Amino acid sequence: MKGHESAEHDWRAAGAAWGHAAVDWACLYEHYAVDVLVAMCAATNVAKARDVLDVACGAGYGMRFMRGLGATVAGLDASEDLLTIARERNPDSDIRLGSMFELPWSDASFDVAISVNGIWGGCEAALVEMRRVLRPGGRVAISFWGDGSDGAPLDMRPSFQVYKAHVPPNNVDGMRLTNRIATPGVAEEMLTDAGFQVLERGARVSEIEWADDDIAWRALTSGGPAMPALENSDHVLLRADLLAALAPSRNAQGMYRYRNDHQFVIARAV
Repeated sequence: MKGHESAEHDWRAAGAAWGHAAVDWACLYEHYAVDVLVAMCAATNVAKARDVLDVACGAGYGMRFMRGLGATVAGLDASEDLLTIARERNPDSDIRLGSMFELPWSDASFDVAISVNGIWGGCEAALVEMRRVLRPGGRVAISFWGDGSDGAPLDMRPSFQVYKAHVPPNNVDGMRLTNRIATPGVAEEMLTDAGFQVLERGARVSEIEWADDDIAWRALTSGGPAMPALENSDHVLLRADLLAALAPSRNAQGMYRYRNDHQFVIARAV
């Protein structure tokens, strides 16, 4: 499946969406993943790995985290705007622009491959590529938003309902495909089909805080999923709806605490 691309995952279009507010994403949102990064790096033994690949590395926060553990980390993303920041954060790392469906590295180049919320429903071919560039026995870790079962918080659900109300109907179908991975067992099936042995599944609560309405608005609209709504709706109305959806997350000091079910799966290349 090397080189596979789909209409749902045109990497250039994805890069344009995710890079539209690169500085806001890097400064206001990307650190949402710190808790799951701690868990995934421990489970894959990143601190003792020789070579690590971060797929969909964004602005390089995860790469910087893993370099802090002592790993040599390479990264790939579809957004040149995000990679500009990633290269500044990780000046000595091998960071490349491209598609996760056709990784520009040779077979068996890495001990560990990690993707923080980069693999979703419909991304099976990307997992095949991650398997290809891993050495035998190498480990992979992927994370994604859960479905909020077992009482886990999912503050983003009302926000995504707002996006859904502000986009054309064809975008809603794409959102459903993307979110399929939140269904328990789907990620494990995807990894098994790609040539991995699933080792464990875990979860953390992602917690991110914003000081006021303006920062919350900038943060929420900095990611790729917000782009269709930004392009197809009145920004004043969209902002009002998003802040209304976010209101339950606001405390007495006026700050927002955005908490979400963050799942991850660890597997081994076989």
